[in-house]
Amino acid sequence: MTDKNIETARLQREIEQYIGLGPNSLIYNFGENEGKTTLHLVTVNPRHNQSFLFHFEEGYDKQDTMKRMLKYVKSYKDKESSYTIQWRHAEGETLQTSYFSAKNVQSALDKLFYDRDPNSITVFSVIMNPIT
Repeated sequence: MTDKNIETARLQREIEQYIGLGPNSLIYNFGENEGKTTLHLVTVNPRHNQSFLFHFEEGYDKQDTMKRMLKYVKSYKDKESSYTIQWRHAEGETLQTSYFSAKNVQSALDKLFYDRDPNSITVFSVIMNPIT
């Protein structure tokens, strides 16, 4: 029998390896919705100290949800487009640049605005990056 915590840690390490971000750059926000386990995988950008939604998954339990997230992480580059968004905090003066993988422009903006007041950020441009 596999220890669920060890399995969760293994899945987290594998997800982190596929995404390729540095240490302490991912936050796993688990929740529940109508009896299912939800996971909002959030990235933290150390350059401008902001967090953004990477992807949302839903499953039967924590391990199932983590496995679904790993499956997504392994294939998202083949299924989604890359977007560059230039934005600024409402009180800030510095223009920031962030990159998102998403199905469309609205999904990219949803990831930018995840868990924050939409009036706290001004978006200057959203560009779909060329496929390389």
